[in-house]
Amino acid sequence: MIRVLLADDQTVVRAGFRALLDLTDDLVVVAEAADGVRAVELTRTTRPDVVLMDIRMPRADGLEATRRIAADPALGSVRVLVLTTYEIDEYVFESLRAGAAGFLLKDIDPEDLRSAIRTVAAGHSLLAPAVTRRVIEEFTRLKGPETRAVRRLEPLTGREREVLALVGRGLSNDEIGERLLMSPLTAKTHVSRVMSKLSARDRAQLVVLAYETGLVRAGERPEEGS
Repeated sequence: MIRVLLADDQTVVRAGFRALLDLTDDLVVVAEAADGVRAVELTRTTRPDVVLMDIRMPRADGLEATRRIAADPALGSVRVLVLTTYEIDEYVFESLRAGAAGFLLKDIDPEDLRSAIRTVAAGHSLLAPAVTRRVIEEFTRLKGPETRAVRRLEPLTGREREVLALVGRGLSNDEIGERLLMSPLTAKTHVSRVMSKLSARDRAQLVVLAYETGLVRAGERPEEGS
C-alpha cells in the first residue's frame, strides 16, 4: 500500500481527495492536516510515502512545510506533491527548489492523480515537461542566472555539467546516453553522481538548478545547445 498524507486547509478539498483515494486498492490516506505545521508534525509521526501539499495554508504555508520535510534526513523517503490552482505560480517554482517531487493542479483527473502518486512513490520525479518547464522558465527568465547557484556547479566535472544540462532539457537517461554516446546505465550513474554532489533530492531539483545556473536557457529545446 502507498501511504498518503493530505495537507489542505479546506475540509471539503481533503474530503474529496480522501473519497477518491479510498476507492483505490493500492492507496491509503494515513493522516490529514489543515496547516503546514501540522503537516510536518504528522509527516514525522506517520511517515507517509507521499504528501499531497496545498500551497496556501495557515501557520506555515506549503512551501515552508515542504522545505522542512526535505531538510529532515529522517524523512528522506517522503515525497511531496504540491497542489495548486494556477500553473504559473512563484510558490510552485519555490516548492520545486525546496524539494517537491512535482506539482499537480487541483482539478486533475482522478486517474492522473493516482498515477502521479504512484510515480513519485516509486522514487521518480513528476516532471510533466510542458508545465514544469514553463513554470521554471518563467521565473528564471525574470531573475537570470544566480551567482550562488552557479557556484554550486564547481564540484561537477565537464561531463557531469553536460549531463545536468540534458536533464534540465527534459531528456531521459536513455536519451542522455544516446546524446553522449554512453550506455543508459552509465548515464544513470552520471545523473546519480550529479544529484549526490549537488545534494539534490531528485531530477526536479536538477532541472531547477540547470535553469538557475544558466546551463539551460529559457525557451531552449532539447535539440538545442548540443
